[in-house]
Amino acid sequence: MLITDVASGEGLVPAGQWYVATDQVMGGVSEGGAVVEHVEGRAALRLTGEVSSANNGGFLLLGCRFGREVDASGFGGLEVDVRGVGGGYVLSLRTADLSRPWQSYRAPLEAGDGAWHRMTVPFSAFTANKTDAPLNPTRLTRLAIVATEKDAPADVALSRVAFID
Repeated sequence: MLITDVASGEGLVPAGQWYVATDQVMGGVSEGGAVVEHVEGRAALRLTGEVSSANNGGFLLLGCRFGREVDASGFGGLEVDVRGVGGGYVLSLRTADLSRPWQSYRAPLEAGDGAWHRMTVPFSAFTANKTDAPLNPTRLTRLAIVATEKDAPADVALSRVAFID
């Protein structure tokens, strides 16, 4: 199931419905933004900015809300076309089972060498972040790429993401 394809505009969540969030919602000072542009020959959503640990901060997030609970139990994980510069990127999922905004499930996204990569990220690679609840792929509500490398620039682009078997 296609979630987003920036080039074609197809998918469950169009590129224009992705949003940026920073640690400023909790007093941090990280700054960034996202645009749709061509990156190394591909149409992509590109998140850039500066992640700062000042004031207990430390993240920039490029996310999409599904608008409803998505049952992805028939899939094994995600396939992501991504390009990053630097390090400290994670793929993040949220489910309807989580009640606090800081809770999520995270999987490392090794895409910091400046080249495009098609990565397969199985649901089993996601670990609970600030929750004891196990990942329930029948109740997915949000997907995000998060820049978490503290006191470092962020530059990550996403051209396509889909649920895969």
